[in-house]
Amino acid sequence: MFVLNPSRLIALFSALLWTATAGAATDDVLHVGSKRFTESYILGEVLTQTAAPYARVTHMQGLGNTAIVLAALRAGRIDVYPEYLGTIDLEILKHTQATPLEQIRRELAPMGLGVAVPLGFNNTYALATRGDAEGVRKLSDLAARDQLRFGLSHEFIGRADGWPGLAARYGLKQRPAGLDHGIAYEALMQRQVDVIDIYSTDAKIKQYGLRVLDDDRAYFPRYDAVLLYRLDAARRFPAAWKAIGQLEGRIGADDMIAMNAAAEIDGKSFADVARDWLAAHGGAATGKAAAAKPAARDGLLAKIFDRNLWPLTRQHLTLVLFAVAMACVIGVPLGVMAAVFPRLRQLVLGLTGVLQTVPSLALLALLIPLLGRIGTVPALVALVVYALLPIVRNTCTGLLQVPAGLRMAALALGLRPSQRMRLVELPLALPVILAGVKTAAVMSVGTATIAAFIGAGGYGERITIGLALNDNDMLLAGAIPAAVLALLTQAVFELLERLASRARPQRL
Repeated sequence: MFVLNPSRLIALFSALLWTATAGAATDDVLHVGSKRFTESYILGEVLTQTAAPYARVTHMQGLGNTAIVLAALRAGRIDVYPEYLGTIDLEILKHTQATPLEQIRRELAPMGLGVAVPLGFNNTYALATRGDAEGVRKLSDLAARDQLRFGLSHEFIGRADGWPGLAARYGLKQRPAGLDHGIAYEALMQRQVDVIDIYSTDAKIKQYGLRVLDDDRAYFPRYDAVLLYRLDAARRFPAAWKAIGQLEGRIGADDMIAMNAAAEIDGKSFADVARDWLAAHGGAATGKAAAAKPAARDGLLAKIFDRNLWPLTRQHLTLVLFAVAMACVIGVPLGVMAAVFPRLRQLVLGLTGVLQTVPSLALLALLIPLLGRIGTVPALVALVVYALLPIVRNTCTGLLQVPAGLRMAALALGLRPSQRMRLVELPLALPVILAGVKTAAVMSVGTATIAAFIGAGGYGERITIGLALNDNDMLLAGAIPAAVLALLTQAVFELLERLASRARPQRL
């Protein structure tokens, strides 16, 4: 007999969620963050390996753009991450022109943040074209070339120090298309776009023979690499912070370009790139691990079945199971409400439908400051939101399809409304409800890949790394297991639907 017991499901969900997130923000762990591009991954690993001999350290890599990483820092979910002075000045503090470092520090202090350890190189923004582009050598040349197609990173398009100000300074009328930085170089070389934004330390500039356009009106400020950190981190981890401080001025532009090339061109892991650099410059990496020669680039099967497969699978399954369970706890009662109260039906179905249309990354960015954390919790909230619609809709539809004659029979037997719902209507609607849960579960397997953008793990970690490196094998190493898991999920629910259908006549 089908019995809905929301209180037990809520208690189970809460216990499992506490288990999954407990210890995620323990005070004795130094949390290093990084953004979702190659250089930030590498610098995050350099910080992690430098601090590792002196403290427990974890690297929460590829968290997303500036807004997401900054929210994680302010919420205390990470303690330090590599940033650029121009970004702090213009994007975070919203200054309209370059500001002295001491003023930047004074304005960050009330937020509990500080800037320190200039690493030694300037990684400024620039625009680039193919080397054979005619008549375009400086940014002011672009104003007269309306036919050129711009493919710019999404963050650059929206940044205060990015496209809006650049277009105003140079009188550019083109409408740029949003393009992930990891695939922009290939799109440029395949002539799908004509102009892209780059970082001056990108290894692929030289590899593809690109022409970096001269900033002849001095729009871009300096983007000296520094560390943006929580002021309490230096007090909590004095030995580790002292070791990190010794990185000041030691990473030159040529060093950074070489490290980016080792990851993007030679196929080395971010950890190995950082380890090799530290070993060569007297850092923390020593011994056999540091002396090891770089391995050849792994193939697709090696990337799928590497040592991270099971941990990523466990994280992905945890997200999907918890999200679908909580969506059932919320969605089934909402579906019942929509079926029982016709006046509320359109409101309930419309609201859940609207929630489904909110872009996933936008929802995550909103949830981080709202919940005060990154990682599993905001990822689960987002997944629950996206799983609600099929569960609510199918619950309502299944109940409305219960034959009127059976309702009358239950009424004639003297059953109260709650008894009729629990003993007759919900069991009869169960196959339709299960179909909605199946749809939600299969959708959640795919949607859960966004969790990696805020440090919640899962197969999305491989996808974000593949995007950063434009590594198709790494992308597939994340996409293929997710597809297999979706197929397995569908098979399990189809089996449950068959069992529910076979049991249905016995209840009648």
